[in-house]
Amino acid sequence: MLKYWLGFNQVPGIGAKRLRALLDTCGSIEAAWHASEAQLIEAGLDRRSLQSLIHARQTLDLDQEVQRLHQTQIRTLTWEDAAYPARLQQLDAPPPVLFLRGELLPEDDWAVAVVGTRRATIYGREVAHRLTVTLAGAGVTVVSGLARGIDAVAHRAAMEAGGRTLAVLGNGLDSVYPPEHRDLARQIAGQGALISEHPPGVAPESRNFPARNRIISGLSLGVVVVEGRWTSGAVITAKQALEQGREVFAVPGSILAPSSEGPNRLIKEGATPVLDANDVLEALNLTQVAQQLDARHVLPEDPTEMRLLDFLSREPRHVDEIRRQADLPVNEITSALAMMELKGMVRQVGGMNYVLAREPGPIYRIS
Repeated sequence: MLKYWLGFNQVPGIGAKRLRALLDTCGSIEAAWHASEAQLIEAGLDRRSLQSLIHARQTLDLDQEVQRLHQTQIRTLTWEDAAYPARLQQLDAPPPVLFLRGELLPEDDWAVAVVGTRRATIYGREVAHRLTVTLAGAGVTVVSGLARGIDAVAHRAAMEAGGRTLAVLGNGLDSVYPPEHRDLARQIAGQGALISEHPPGVAPESRNFPARNRIISGLSLGVVVVEGRWTSGAVITAKQALEQGREVFAVPGSILAPSSEGPNRLIKEGATPVLDANDVLEALNLTQVAQQLDARHVLPEDPTEMRLLDFLSREPRHVDEIRRQADLPVNEITSALAMMELKGMVRQVGGMNYVLAREPGPIYRIS
């Protein structure tokens, strides 16, 4: 069914929300592609989107689109795929299709974005390097945008530390922007992944980058802004992170330095100031990533853990309330919660209250 996902990905005016409405109305991606005009109107398509879809049906050779993609050796993930990043699925409008070079791994659940200006100062480069080396050395996957300046420093530092890094691009993965980062992109694909919501052939147009930034923050537990003006893409990424419920961190700088305007104002508005990487690791409960990875790989979820997930959410829930709802012995519940916390599935937020630390799987599934 990949060809229908690729087809919708090329229809102007049909984004994630309208595609979800089509799936709800039609039941499957194939049925949505072949839906009648009445069904399309019932799903909420306006006249322009409807005409765009009809035109795409008449002009696109979907089998040829699949063949062309295979020739580029670019992989895809759609909402239907279990490997689609669960954290990204939580967004209001996650990209229906992700294009990949490289590989996404379970440990990429523990990801932090490090972003900043393209015109990085010596101070900014040094801080970004130090922060990223420590984060990657602690087992954290570092996410950034492959841009000049802070982004490139973050990617290189993560790999230097032997860690993983993800680069989100604002163009198709058949090309690299900026072009001088081709070698860096190849290294990232071998030690992480290049990611885009755009199919091959899409150029790096300026309008693509704000949307790209929402994926950077959406993949991450938190975003660290090292340098940037208040109007910079890095600050836009931080604002999107706040809208997505992610943590925002900022590196303070001189009040006289234009490059520190963004981070300083973010701190003034409530972002967590970063003096070293431990500020990030502690705030995000990432000080034991290696142990959490071992627990996830070695100790499978048991029936008690699966049952407790039904009674946990992002809202704090006291262990006594969980016990009443689950109707299980308190010692069995506390033991399971302790193991789930080690696995990074739940967090204790004080007073024996627990919240989900991450979703157990994609929140949007196609039946």
